[in-house]
Amino acid sequence: MTLPAQVGTGRKFFMNFPVTADSHTLAAYRGRGGYQALAKVLSTGMAPTDVTKEVTASGILGHGGAAFPAGRKWGVVKLDDGEPHYVCMNADEGEPGTFKDRWLLEHVPHMCLEGLILASYALKGRHAFIYIRGEFDLPWRRMRDAIEEAYAAGLLGENIQGSGFSLDVVLYRGAGSYVCGEASAMLASLEGKKGWPRNRPPRLTVKGLYQRPTVVNNVETLANVPIIIAEGAEAFRKVGTAKSPGTQMISISGHIARPGVYEVEYGYSWERFLYEDCGGMQGGKALKCVIPGGVSTKILSAEELKGVTLDHNSALAAGSQVGSGGMIAIAEGTCMVRLARVIQRFYHHESCGQCTPCREGMGWMERVLDRIVRGQGRPEDIDRLYHISTANDGTTICSLGDSAGYAVTAILDHYREEFEYYIANGRSMHDGTLTVTDPFAESLARWHAAHPGALSPTLAAGAH
Repeated sequence: MTLPAQVGTGRKFFMNFPVTADSHTLAAYRGRGGYQALAKVLSTGMAPTDVTKEVTASGILGHGGAAFPAGRKWGVVKLDDGEPHYVCMNADEGEPGTFKDRWLLEHVPHMCLEGLILASYALKGRHAFIYIRGEFDLPWRRMRDAIEEAYAAGLLGENIQGSGFSLDVVLYRGAGSYVCGEASAMLASLEGKKGWPRNRPPRLTVKGLYQRPTVVNNVETLANVPIIIAEGAEAFRKVGTAKSPGTQMISISGHIARPGVYEVEYGYSWERFLYEDCGGMQGGKALKCVIPGGVSTKILSAEELKGVTLDHNSALAAGSQVGSGGMIAIAEGTCMVRLARVIQRFYHHESCGQCTPCREGMGWMERVLDRIVRGQGRPEDIDRLYHISTANDGTTICSLGDSAGYAVTAILDHYREEFEYYIANGRSMHDGTLTVTDPFAESLARWHAAHPGALSPTLAAGAH
């Protein structure tokens, strides 16, 4: 395993080999230098704390969205507390617009697995877990096969490579809940409970899975660990920027000419990525705005993207985040009112219902946006959307309510005139109105038939 040369969107750690029918297998991965990092750790008797120190020194930030330093998360676990420690790979990729972990799971499953093994070694874990999105079929089969190959090769199980280190890995399929991508909800699901987030403190690194110290890391974060250990933290930091070392897997969709998954070195020009590497907008249309890192991140207009580079600090200075790397390019002519409604419908559907502000607020915001899109909007609806968003900010256990508010209010901040036009004219600036279908209309009709004369709860809700 060697550090990559400069190609296209920068240097590559993952997308540096031709994808073939068997390039995901153990033999192919070993041919590219795979499991050298694990061999280095086990053969030299490298201490678990030294592995953590190397990851910390690399400066790698988490790739799941929050960009928290991975080494700092590992470093708070007390290794000699006499308790079992667990490591969980978060492969529950459910953020709309994000599909970069899917590529890693399909094409470099052994790289992801080696990272999980190294993390378990560093944290003195005996059991590790991979929580994978239930809708993923090929990624699940690829990871299942990789685990079986690793066991057969003596890379998992008892006394790995005669080192005295033992590890078993459980591959667990989720059931489609977006909220289970949140670490504490994921662990609750692993325990067989309802996938609800939980309050912290205590942190998961103190009381996580089965009330034992647990580290949860994103797929891409763990996939970087073999590179760091094999080549060293100093070499890793030569890729990317000083504050955002390494690369970022970007999944781009929307009105872009060449959608797909790209590996981009941190510090790369955002405009160059969109207009050169991705071929610009479909049909030669102008770029209106970009959702930078999944719908939970605030949109950036084409003007705001000028001079911005693809790294955490630059994105933050522009008013948004790199997030989960799920980029959506939006062309001029797109109705931003309808887009806000689609995003809010997702959040309402995925709210777990545990926290009152989110449970009530998500539905309320969707009903307001539905009303506007039907051409029945009221002048006070814009302020109402801001009000509901504020009520959700910091008042819920997880960040779903916050994220929904940020997404909608960011669109309002940028394109308020489109909302005002829609409300005043009963139609969009961009070609008419969108027909809204109530997914509960049929079941509601049956309820009314069974309860003649009763007041439906939805009628009271509609009064908002």
